[in-house]
This record gives sequence, C-alpha cells and structure tokens, in this order.
Amino acid sequence: MSTDVEKSRFLEEFGDDYGYPNAPKNIDEIRATEFTRLQELVYLDHAGATLYSESQLEAVFKSLNSTVFGNPHTQSNVSSSTSDIVREARQQVLDFCNASAKEYKCIFTSGATAALKLVGEAFPWSSQSSFMYTTENHNSVLGIREYALAKGAEAFAIDIEEAGHRDGSRDTKTSHKVLKRTVQRRSGVKILDEEPAGKAFNLFAFPSECNFSGVKFNLDLANIMKEDPERILKDSPHCKGSWMVLIDAAKGCATDPPDLSKYKADFVVVSFYKLFGYPSGLGALIVRNDAVKLLKNTYFSGGTVAASIADIDFVKRREGAEESFEDGSISFLSIASICHGFHILNTLTMSAISRHTASLATYLRNMLLALRHDNGDSVCTVYGFDSKELCSKPGPIVSFNLKRPDGSWYGYYEVEKLASLSGIQLRTGCFCNPGACAKYLGLSHSDLLSNIEAGHVCWDDHDILNGKPTGAVRVSFGYMSTFEDAKKFMSFIRSSFVSFPLRSSHSEFHRPITTEGIDTNMSRYCLRSINIYPIKSCGGFSVDSWLLSSTGLLHDREWVIQSTSGEILTQKKVPEMCYISTLIDLNLGTLFVESPRCKEKLQIELKSDSYNSGRVEIEIQNLRYEVQVYGDDVDAWFSNAIGRPCTLLRGSGLDGSKRYPCSKRNQSIGMCNNAKSKLNFVNEAQLLLISEQSVSDLNTRLSTKNVEKGSRAAPVQVNPMRFRPNLVIAGGEPYEEDGWQCIRIGNKNFTSLGGCNRCQMININYQAGEMQRLSEPLATLAAYRRVKGKIFFGILLRYDDDNNEEEAGSLIQVGEEVYPVADLL
Repeated sequence: MSTDVEKSRFLEEFGDDYGYPNAPKNIDEIRATEFTRLQELVYLDHAGATLYSESQLEAVFKSLNSTVFGNPHTQSNVSSSTSDIVREARQQVLDFCNASAKEYKCIFTSGATAALKLVGEAFPWSSQSSFMYTTENHNSVLGIREYALAKGAEAFAIDIEEAGHRDGSRDTKTSHKVLKRTVQRRSGVKILDEEPAGKAFNLFAFPSECNFSGVKFNLDLANIMKEDPERILKDSPHCKGSWMVLIDAAKGCATDPPDLSKYKADFVVVSFYKLFGYPSGLGALIVRNDAVKLLKNTYFSGGTVAASIADIDFVKRREGAEESFEDGSISFLSIASICHGFHILNTLTMSAISRHTASLATYLRNMLLALRHDNGDSVCTVYGFDSKELCSKPGPIVSFNLKRPDGSWYGYYEVEKLASLSGIQLRTGCFCNPGACAKYLGLSHSDLLSNIEAGHVCWDDHDILNGKPTGAVRVSFGYMSTFEDAKKFMSFIRSSFVSFPLRSSHSEFHRPITTEGIDTNMSRYCLRSINIYPIKSCGGFSVDSWLLSSTGLLHDREWVIQSTSGEILTQKKVPEMCYISTLIDLNLGTLFVESPRCKEKLQIELKSDSYNSGRVEIEIQNLRYEVQVYGDDVDAWFSNAIGRPCTLLRGSGLDGSKRYPCSKRNQSIGMCNNAKSKLNFVNEAQLLLISEQSVSDLNTRLSTKNVEKGSRAAPVQVNPMRFRPNLVIAGGEPYEEDGWQCIRIGNKNFTSLGGCNRCQMININYQAGEMQRLSEPLATLAAYRRVKGKIFFGILLRYDDDNNEEEAGSLIQVGEEVYPVADLL
C-alpha cells in the first residue's frame, strides 16, 4: 500500500485531530521549519525527553544576548528585573495547570526528581503516618518510601480499578476496586521524641500518566482521597489522619496538564524538558498553600534565611514558600527561558497537542495489534490499552513486545539495536517504573529476584530471562511527531520482525557445507591474507607469513590501552585510536607504533624484561589478567596520540580462559566452546576468519539496496578489512564458512567456535583522515544475517595447538590451501 493511500485513510479517521489545522503552522510546516536537524531521523522517545524547536532556541539566545540578568538575591536594578522575570515564570507554571496563585505556590527545583525528593524530605512523617502509592509509579516516587519508613511510618502499594458504567460514563459516585499490596514497616526505627503533634498526616502518590504504558489515571482520585478516603480504603485503619495527595505529572503534563481548579492535589510535579525540550535540569513543585505550611526544610542556605549567626545556634528563616525551599541561587537563566517554550505550547494549545499525539498513538497501536505472522499468530502484545484505570482519552505512549512465529519473544534490546540502524530512536527496558513493568509483563517477585541474581540491572541488555521479557519497547509521540514517523516505524517492524510466506527465517541464512563425499585432499579455498593487531582496537598490519602460538597469532591483541579510571579503551569511545598504526619486526624484536599526533615513532622492545615498571592485575569482563606496565614516557606518547591520559598494558594470556556453553558437534552459528583457549585481549576468540566471497555478496546487497531506495549517491562498499579479520580466505560460495566445524590451513588445525556477533564498530569508516559513522553495512547484515538479536558475519576460530607451545614449525602462510573438515579431533 502506498504512503499516500495509507495517509489518506489515516486522515479519514483522525483528520480532525491530527496536524494543528487551526494553528499558524500545520504539522508539516512545523517539521519543515522548526526541526530541520531531524532530517531522516525518526525520534520516538518524547516520554524520555522531547525536542526543542529552532525558533524556541533562537528566542532564548536573543533574550540572553539582549538582556542583562543578575542574581535575584540582591537589590540591584538588574537583579530586581530578573526577580520580576522569575515571578512571571512562576505565574506561567501555575497558569499552565490552571492553579490559582491564591491557592498554590510554584517552587523551582533542579528537576522533577528533586521536587519529589523535596516532598519526601520535608513531609511531616510520624509513626502514625502512611505512604500509599499506586504500583505504577516512577522510581523517583518510590524513593519517597525511604523517608517514610525511616521515620517509622508504614508504606504500601495499591492497584486501583475503576468500575465504569456500560456506556463508558463516569460520575462522582464511581466505585473503585482497590488491591492493597504488602504493608511495609521498617523494624528497629527509633521513634523520635519530637514527632509531629496532633493528627497524623498521610501521603497518597500517583502519576497522571503511567510512563510505562501510557495509562492515564482518573484525577478524581485526588479529590476522593482528600474528601472521602473511605471510598478507596473502605474500613481500613489507614483512613485515620489527614490524607494529602501528590500527582507526578512529569510525563502527563506534556499533553494533559492537571486542572488544579478541579482536582485539589496538594503537590504536583512538573518537568520542563519533557514539555518543550529545553531547558533540562529544571523542574517545579506546585504546592497548595495549606500543604506547604506543613513541610519542614531542615537545611538552610543562602536565599532561604533572613538572618543567621555563625558562632551560635541561631537562624531566622524566610517565610515565603518559594524562599523557604529554593536552596541557594535558583537557575534564573533557565527559568527565564521557559516562557519561550510555553509560547509554543500556548500557540498550538494543549488540547490540540493532546489530540494530535493521541491520534498517532491510536493509529500505531491499532496497526501493531493487527500484525500477523504467516502462520496467523499475533506479532505484538501491547500493554495498558485496555486497562480499567484508563481515562476516556488515549495517551501518546505505545508500549509493547514482539513475538516470533514459534511464540518465543524477541528481546527489546534486539528491537532497539535494529531500530537505531534504521534511523529510529526509541526507548526500551522498564523506564524506571518497576511496578508497571512487573504488572504488565506478569513478573512475580520470584521472577524479579531471579533476574537480579542472574545479573540483570537497569539499562543492561539482558532482555529475555527464563523465557520472559524483562522489559518492553516504548514508542512515545511529541507535539512535532508526524504520520510519516509512525509509518516509517511500522515499515521497520514489518520488515524486521514479521514472517511472511516465501520469506526464509532469519535463523536459516547459512548453508552448511558437508564434507561427506568430498576429497579433503582437494581444496576449493586458499588463505588470502594474514593480519595482526598488536594493540587492541588500534591499526594492524598484514604479513605473508606469521608464527602461531597458544594464544593464536603471535602478539595479536597482546597490548591494551587503559584510561586513568581503569576502563579499557576501544574505538567505540575513542575513535582517535584508529589513527595509531603498528608493526612488529620479529627479527629486531621490536613493536613500532606511529600516530599523526606524535612527531616520533615509538619503539617498544618485545622482551618483557626490558622494562622494569612492574606488573599488576586487572579485570576485564570478569576475567583476571596479569599485565606488564610501562614507564611514563610510553604512557605520555599514547596519551598524546589519543588526546586523553592513558596507560599501555601488556598481557600474555594469563588466566585468560573464557567459557561458552554449547556442544561441540552440531553447534548452530553463534554458539561457542572456547574452554580450551588461551586468550589475549580479544572479545571472544583467538582468531576471526572472513571470506572474500561473503564480503562480495554483502557488497552486491548494499548496491541493490541503494538502487531500491532510489539514491543517487554511491553505494557503501566494504572490503574485508572493515571487519578487522585475522585471516581472509578466497574461494567457494558465500557463507559456506558458517557450517564449518573444523578447518585445516596447510598442516595447522583450527576449530570453529561459531559466528562472530557484529556491532556498530563495522559502521565506522575512516576516509581521507576523517571518521564517519554510518548505518551500513550493519543495517543490511541485520536483514539477512540475524539470529535471536545477534548479527553474524565471519567465524571465530581456535588454534588447536596440542603441545601448547610455540614451535618453529608453527608458521601460517598466505597462499596455503584451506580444507574444511567434519572433525579433525
């Protein structure tokens, strides 16, 4: 279906809501004039951080260049003018949430998290208090629990379901079904004598919109908990005391700010970079006047005191709410810039933004739910769209996971990695919302604890454990998102994760070669080149012949560069390493190192006893290595070469064994058995082999892809060296090497350990002294060389040195014949 037809159908359904038809600029004009930096990038993580517009930044810079700002904590004319600007900004924040200045105050903070922390620190907790919060809450809200428990209060999570009417209507008498989780109370907490006197104060916290699922909570909860908490808590003893309500609107404000003239929350948290992209590091706490009187700020600072005496216990605090809780000088330049962001939102109107983003989310949600594999099974599980907590208006978030035709899950990390290759930026994981994550993914406490014991933490790539997802994929739209963004994302999902008839599975790409019936004395392959990389992630050199050792090619990846913080440096983080070239002269016993940044060529003797700087132990990927260190002169040379302080280390494969579980026979590509290997500073195996025929096939696919896209630019073409191989072979058919179990090169035997999992390193291209980060060739490889989230190209080898010694005859030479064999062991 053409894009024009699809968009026409979309507009038939959502045309009244999409695109700001009544604004000064429609959505296409907004994208063309305000977000030119996006170009071909599809940005779909507006729940994480939305984008600032060009005119917004121009207005900010114009203001900074034309206005003199001063610290508001003085009485000068400039400072007084700045105070007026800050006062106007406070009013804009209140107006945004329709909050009367007679009822509410606006306290600026360093972000939404700081605002939540302020409430937790200053709330009048006592042993009679309760902290109640919905399970679906951000970690920054859950953190308030620590303050409550530390003061002897109890804390508990709840799930709320709203019993709506058959016609979908709501009224003030709507009943609620509440599931209360385990009550938490910290044992051994000392009850302070100065506990707040009188009735206890309790706090209920919930988000206006769940940042995991996009579920919008009914804001009537605020009024119910303040006016009639028994409707929620029934006959629970927690009804005692006075209930105060906190709404985390950091996400929800981007499309639907709470109307505080209707919903009388005590505390509302706002984040400005989620509203209009700039500034970051600035948030606000909107607090009711009667609630702020109950808060106590223990710390005092410049700006929060009227007077203090240095050498006696005396301090007189300021009485204003803002002055009492804004420690130190506020971020007045950032505060002065928010008016330009609000101008954009007010021009478009929040109602139009809400309808625009909801139309895109609804379209995407429906399209994902309609996807089917060729066997008829559903591709996508979407979270939260049928939740009983959902308000009548859908939100701008679509959270989901994808399934393979056999019912197993695609990992979210695989989706994110492939999306990035396709120019699509989204978010994966649990989004700092563990309660919602566990709820929607069906993860029990034992599942969560098991995942943690398996090493899973936030932001890692352990996306599937024990057959279950540990997180999800989240797409979120902003006011500048377009139908074309959603359309490109859907095209990506279809092409990458949906199986269609006549399309082979991603895991069936290799054609194993069989040695049965083949005369192993007749080779179809020969060794084309040998390459050694003495220093990890630096340039290597090619030779016609080279010695083999118990670690593979002699001196290959025997050195490594380490930062002053202990991190092992690679081109991924330090691209300047690509300019370091190396050469080893075995006759001279010298490693030569050059860099265009260094005037002199560095010479390092191979004899380890030539340097007396000592040996130390380091840990890399949970493996211990004993390494040799060099003197200050060598470290200074490398520091100059890469433009940052570093040290050069040399290892010798000590304690360098890695183990990968698999059976040696009938192993599938990507599985390794490296238990016998002695390794230098390699990622997976001693050697990497690449086939010229496989590279040629890849280049053909790259050219074809370029033609199909209608691009006039020259297609990306790669040579084998892009993959940093140790051995390059010629002959045979593309990808025949995938099925090899063992090979013989000359009279040397090697075991295949499976495919080499490729990363973004192969997309880094160095040309004419400049570095380019491309999407190719990894994006093309992902289309046909992907197995369960890993993209394979080339095979890993282990040198089978039975004597485990370096012998004079262990020489490998260019031109030697290569024999794939079923089993040489």
